[in-house]
Amino acid sequence: MIQQGTIANKFSAFSEHWRPKVIASLNGQELKVVKVQGVFPWHLHEDCEEMFLVWKGRFRVEFRDHVVEMGPGDYIVVPRGIEHRTAADEEAEVMIFEPAEVRNTGNVLDDTFTAPQGVKI
Repeated sequence: MIQQGTIANKFSAFSEHWRPKVIASLNGQELKVVKVQGVFPWHLHEDCEEMFLVWKGRFRVEFRDHVVEMGPGDYIVVPRGIEHRTAADEEAEVMIFEPAEVRNTGNVLDDTFTAPQGVKI
C-alpha cells in the first residue's frame, strides 16, 4: 500500500497535546506527529530508541544531566534505556520515529499523558 500525504495537513487535523498520531508505517517502525506544550513525565524505553524531529516551534529533551534545545529541522535520537522527558514552553509540532506499538510514556503509566496507541490520521 502506498502511503503519502502532506505533513502540514496532518498537523492541522488535530489540536490536542501529547497524543501522537501515526501518519505512516514502514519496516516495523511508525512515523508519528504530535503537538506538545508543557512538560512530559520522566520515562524511558527499555527496548528501543526513539527519534524526535522538530517540525515547528521550540522543543527540548531533558536528561538528568543535560538539556537539548531544538528548533525546526533539528533532531535527536534518544538511546534505549535512557531516562528523559520532553517539553515545550509554547506549542511545538514534532515528528517521532519509533517501533510500532511503543507506549509514549515508556515504562510509566500516567492518567494524563499515556496516549492510546496506533491512532492514525
